[in-house]
Amino acid sequence: AVKIAPHYEGPVVYVPDASRSVSVAQSLLSDQAAKYIDELNADYDKVRHQHANKKQVTLWPLARARANKTPVDWNTYVPPVPKFIGRRVFRNFDLTELAKYIDWGPFFQTWDLAGPFPAILKDEVVGTEAVRVYADGQRMLKRLIEGRWLSASGIVGFWPANTVGDDDIALYTDETRSEVAMTWYGMRQQTEKQAIDGVMRPSRCLADFVAPASSGLKDHVGMFAVTAGLGVEKKEKYFVDDLDDYSAIMLKALADRLAEAFAEALHHRVRTDLWGYAAGEGLSNEEMIAEKYRGIRPAPGYPACPDHSVKRAMFDVMQCADIGMTLTESLAMTPAASVSGFFLAHPDATYFNVGKIGHDQLADQAARRHRPESELERLLAPNL
Repeated sequence: AVKIAPHYEGPVVYVPDASRSVSVAQSLLSDQAAKYIDELNADYDKVRHQHANKKQVTLWPLARARANKTPVDWNTYVPPVPKFIGRRVFRNFDLTELAKYIDWGPFFQTWDLAGPFPAILKDEVVGTEAVRVYADGQRMLKRLIEGRWLSASGIVGFWPANTVGDDDIALYTDETRSEVAMTWYGMRQQTEKQAIDGVMRPSRCLADFVAPASSGLKDHVGMFAVTAGLGVEKKEKYFVDDLDDYSAIMLKALADRLAEAFAEALHHRVRTDLWGYAAGEGLSNEEMIAEKYRGIRPAPGYPACPDHSVKRAMFDVMQCADIGMTLTESLAMTPAASVSGFFLAHPDATYFNVGKIGHDQLADQAARRHRPESELERLLAPNL
């Protein structure tokens, strides 16, 4: 937004999360829109000034970053084996079950109310409003489930996988590992690392957490795609036609929460049953939201996996169109209340921020992917 605004005659607003777009739209349509836009432009000017004067991030050469990859002892690791290979479809998943996994924290951001849940309900500043929208949300959630206003469907799958080269993960069609279903091209941290208590901080890449092909280990990677947005548009139109914008916004906010809850519920089933590497897990919903479990669930577009383009291969391999999920030209998922990503099981797997990368990594990616650098420059612009 900071870069676009000077070249666009209308207002340009940066929204850090899709759930905040509602409050932004309300501000742009309010009587105070001019003041809101002036304040935005002032903020952008401040950011431009800070950016122009900030110290440049020191980057290591890609070769040095690779030499500093996450240390994993593959000699003692026994990869867990999932119960099946390929995909499994879950249609019309029980919404009552999904409701148990809802993380209510982001729900309040939709209404521009800041604070952790449930403490926000007693907040001195926004507590009264938070209690009101939470009660309204609970009432609509009950009606939504009982009236079957929307349905939720998802796909979970497991594929034989190994790291190939330094940064990429090959997912194979079957256990012969002779045919590649897709290659997940990884990005490695290149920012300068420091030693803490005599131990050098690693330059991480998600490929570090999958057994390299050279190890001889038969590892696996999971993928998922879930949506709780099937039927939302019809009900939303009903509210909009009835001039009930509040209910329309509430419905979309709840659909988003149910989609995220669906991802959480399936990840729990993966850990305890379908992949079973944490069969004895007994975490509460709060502990799952705090990611106290083994393994990670990285999603395209997030800090550890900033490249959205991998979704094309994911959606093709999982055949997501079967459950009504597709991608737009800009790689956004439809329905909007959808989530997709990967499952990694290694106990050392952790989330991290790739951050800025150098031109040497961009060129290396272009060569590995057989794509022009100019195309990857557009895809990876935030990291360059």
